[in-house]
Amino acid sequence: MTATDDSSRATDAATDGEGSARRRELLDATYGWVLEHGWAGMSLRPLAEAVGSSPRVLLYLFGSKDGLVRALLGRSRTDQLRVLDALPDDAGLAQVGRVLWDWLAAAEHRPLLRLWLEAYSRSLGEEPDADRDSPWAGFARDTVSDWDLLLAAHQPSARVSTPDGTAERALLLAVLRGALLDLLATGDAARTGAAVAAHLQGLDEASGAEDPAVRTA
Repeated sequence: MTATDDSSRATDAATDGEGSARRRELLDATYGWVLEHGWAGMSLRPLAEAVGSSPRVLLYLFGSKDGLVRALLGRSRTDQLRVLDALPDDAGLAQVGRVLWDWLAAAEHRPLLRLWLEAYSRSLGEEPDADRDSPWAGFARDTVSDWDLLLAAHQPSARVSTPDGTAERALLLAVLRGALLDLLATGDAARTGAAVAAHLQGLDEASGAEDPAVRTA
């Protein structure tokens, strides 16, 4: 399919429902491109050529380049948050930490996690409330909120809103995030996994549970 054909298809998309399907198709394709190349070099023309489309169609379907970035950020967040879907609500933070670290430490997830880190870093350079039209504004803060809510779902309800419960979630996030940064920088899964294991053992001891092995390789 040529870019001209693609542009012609976009013209009729609003009436026959094809726009939604094409939007999903291009979101998948552009997401794959960004996973490989990162955010820094993202320009509409080479991106469109790489995914068999055109800048006009991308702008038509996503509204703007910022709209495309927002859609890609949303897709990235969805992929990360899906990791806990299979856990029961009463799994407990130690077990949640094991599942998360096992996923974070998996080599096949490095492209996604490097993409997350790049987006997180760019978001930190934005004033959180200065320009909500920026696709990066608030991304880092929203990421923390997303994970805090998910962790809270696996704490005893009586503990969730207490200072100790809030601190427990914040510390687990900090340990996982710090270990992930070191893992991405060094590739040393054994050292970073051992650090996570030590923290999770403390959570187990605090809850009177036994500590299973944590992925370290």
